[in-house]
Amino acid sequence: MSQTASLAPATGTPYGTLPSASPLPQRKPVSLPRLQEMRDRGEKITMLTAYDATFAAVADAAGVECILIGDSLGMVCQGLSSTAGVTLETMVYHTESVVRGLRRVQGTAWVIGDLPFGSYHESKEQAMRSAAQLLHAGAHMIKLEGGGWTADTVRFLVERGVPVCAHLGLTPQTVHSLGGYRVQGRDEAAARALRTQALELQDAGATMLVLEMVPAALSTEITTALPTCHTIGIGAGKGTAGQVLVMHDMLGINLGKNPKFVRNFMDGAASVRDAMAAYVAAVKDGSFPDDQLHAW
Repeated sequence: MSQTASLAPATGTPYGTLPSASPLPQRKPVSLPRLQEMRDRGEKITMLTAYDATFAAVADAAGVECILIGDSLGMVCQGLSSTAGVTLETMVYHTESVVRGLRRVQGTAWVIGDLPFGSYHESKEQAMRSAAQLLHAGAHMIKLEGGGWTADTVRFLVERGVPVCAHLGLTPQTVHSLGGYRVQGRDEAAARALRTQALELQDAGATMLVLEMVPAALSTEITTALPTCHTIGIGAGKGTAGQVLVMHDMLGINLGKNPKFVRNFMDGAASVRDAMAAYVAAVKDGSFPDDQLHAW
């Protein structure tokens, strides 16, 4: 082999799951104003979880607008029995991994990092320190669970420039106090509390709100009442502003039985990217979720 040939740059990389360079993105970067524009014109917002560079890049290429580094990684990646054991250090690590993957492929998705249990409960100042770590890791927005007391924390973060996604209904970090993975807001008192908490969170400045395992009619009502806080449903019916699923669930590769609200998009798909693209298309055209199959 000639010296010139031996010095030629490699055409591939070891374990080459991501290209070293990619074409210019086909869409503008997702931002808070762009999400509001989607909401205003009635276009559904799509969100999936991802926990590493490669799957994040694939989700972005499939057209997913929002990527959530969820503390669900404790269950699907670490094998924990709940999300309560996930640490902030773990969330920072996975957020950095996702962001690196998106940067490698010039991804444009909006990145949301979960604040894990115990990282924002002591004080607003603790929440700010924890949020700063996720933002330093590359997240655009943080997510926290619960209503009532969290409104003051949300306001404190938003006033300091931290975009916040709230989370009501089934809140997995406190599943033990809820008595298990149960639908929330079935009776009128519980529904009234969710309505009140949702409005408080919007007033505090939250611009997204995950509604998990909330009856479809109540989710639709809350969505209508929140013009500037975009509801993202998971087991909450099709009347929300968008949808989210845990990636492993929608690919049919979780460690247990899929919940009622999940559809296996890998069924019939030729690739993971095709499955994710099918999810995006189904959310956009309103065929997923089907309230008769995936909601209460």
